[in-house]
Amino acid sequence: MIDPLLLVLAGVVVIALATVIGPRFNVAGPLVLLAVGAGVSLLPFVEPFSVNPEVILVGVLPPLLYSAAVQLPAIEFRRDFAPIAGLSVLLVVLSSLVLGLFFWAVIPGLGLALAIALGAILSPTDAVATSIAKRLGISPRVVTMLEGESLLNDATALVLLRTAVAAVASGFAFGDALADFAWAVVIALVFGAVIGWANLRVRERVSNSAANTALSFTIPFLAYLPTEHLGGSGLVAAVVAGIVTGQGAARRFTPEQRISDRLNWRTVELILEGGVFLVFGLELKDIVVANLKEHEGLWHGTWLALSALGIVLLVRALYVTGLIGVQARRSRRHVRRQDRIEGAQQRLDRFEEAYREAPEQFGEGRVDPARTERRIGWMRTRISRTMADLDYYRDSPLTARHGTVIVWAGMRGVVTLAAAQTLPVGTPQRPLLIFVAFLVALFSLVLQGLTLSPVVRGVGLNGDGGEGPTRDEQRALSSELRDAAIAAVQSGSLARRDGGPFPADLVERAGARLVQPPDDDEANARVRDLLELRLASIEAMRKRLGELSLDGRFSTAALRHALAELDADQLSLELRIDDGADD
Repeated sequence: MIDPLLLVLAGVVVIALATVIGPRFNVAGPLVLLAVGAGVSLLPFVEPFSVNPEVILVGVLPPLLYSAAVQLPAIEFRRDFAPIAGLSVLLVVLSSLVLGLFFWAVIPGLGLALAIALGAILSPTDAVATSIAKRLGISPRVVTMLEGESLLNDATALVLLRTAVAAVASGFAFGDALADFAWAVVIALVFGAVIGWANLRVRERVSNSAANTALSFTIPFLAYLPTEHLGGSGLVAAVVAGIVTGQGAARRFTPEQRISDRLNWRTVELILEGGVFLVFGLELKDIVVANLKEHEGLWHGTWLALSALGIVLLVRALYVTGLIGVQARRSRRHVRRQDRIEGAQQRLDRFEEAYREAPEQFGEGRVDPARTERRIGWMRTRISRTMADLDYYRDSPLTARHGTVIVWAGMRGVVTLAAAQTLPVGTPQRPLLIFVAFLVALFSLVLQGLTLSPVVRGVGLNGDGGEGPTRDEQRALSSELRDAAIAAVQSGSLARRDGGPFPADLVERAGARLVQPPDDDEANARVRDLLELRLASIEAMRKRLGELSLDGRFSTAALRHALAELDADQLSLELRIDDGADD
């Protein structure tokens, strides 16, 4: 008997190597891990291997979905929320129903509710496609849609699965099923938002970054467990908690905490996701043997899986075709709307000019100037964000070529594999259903995963976009932040970390630009003052960055890149200041 600890260590090594080696051969790491696991399972001295599916659903999926939600590109997600919601909810329900009717017709003795449950298992897409798409340089808008879909449709499918399985036991009633579905989502939204808010409030008071990150590891489970206990969807709650945390981290966490979170959660994602694919590869032999005994061959399950994969791709293609048409009509409406927004901008400019020249005309003594300024600022932000949204839709249109990629990138993976094994032990033809789900995920990952790159090249989208911000966008954002720092220096509003003022001559010397401090061999009180001044200017830039995140002019990728740069600069300056203090 091999020591379980050695198996875990070997698994981690295999996951790390597959992650590095796979992309060099243009093969996704999960596909390599699936093949390795399947190969090992076929060795004669390897005993049958199985993992309780609850371990996957409770121990793996909540942190994976939470981590993905934290990194969700919020601005782009908001802009394309409608199509993402359609792909994540409507398409999943539609695919589940069509697949359910198919399985109900071709598998003797399978009830409609159980057939729909199997359809729900096969409906959600996997995040593997997103990682492949990013490497291929696909349009960031398409990547965001794939990422948002894979994040949200898992929860939709599992809620639908649970509703269908409950209907198998108690009989199907459409009204009850709909009520159960709605309750599961609503209670999850509430609990997820509360846990996310509490996470931000508590962790901002924990200064130790290691302890802070340790607390973050509990959040997906704190969202998941009570929600499940109350009959809600724990996965939806984990996703909502992650979204809330991701949006508040820039304001409430320190640079050290954000960097610690990012690096540690990236490692967690790698191990958990890789472990799932490796484990299901190891379980292949058991699944095959069970079907050989029950059906005297594998052809029955294989043709069912191939047919199901063809159906989900056909349904997806029809849905995405309609989606592209709707988005094209919306784009034409956006062009007409842009003229109205520009008119609103001009009217606001005239109002502000008139107000500043003669505020008494607007009711002197009855109008609060501060409130008026806030309202003008709020209106400017809204107009700016709307204009940025319209520019985004104009510059990143969704065409038939993008639709082709969205269809072909809809692979099945972790959730399909895990959800299949949650079917109750007494379920009719359970080994066959699990085998079909496994083959659909396998065929989807291999066929679509290995051919996505040629498909992207074939439709002419290779290099159409990129994972990070463009160089021009980075330069424009850096200029905005630098101007904010210069204005803060010139206004004399900056203060030391201890609250004290900077010497007047130092501020004057800084002038209209941020100066570079002398070399370390000139270290003295003046150098420390300059470092403190630069540190204070970073706070001014971070404040401006928060304002820019509201008006929509810059992408989430550019904003996060700039925040990461500011965090790194701040940590570097703090280390130099602390070293000087120690001397």
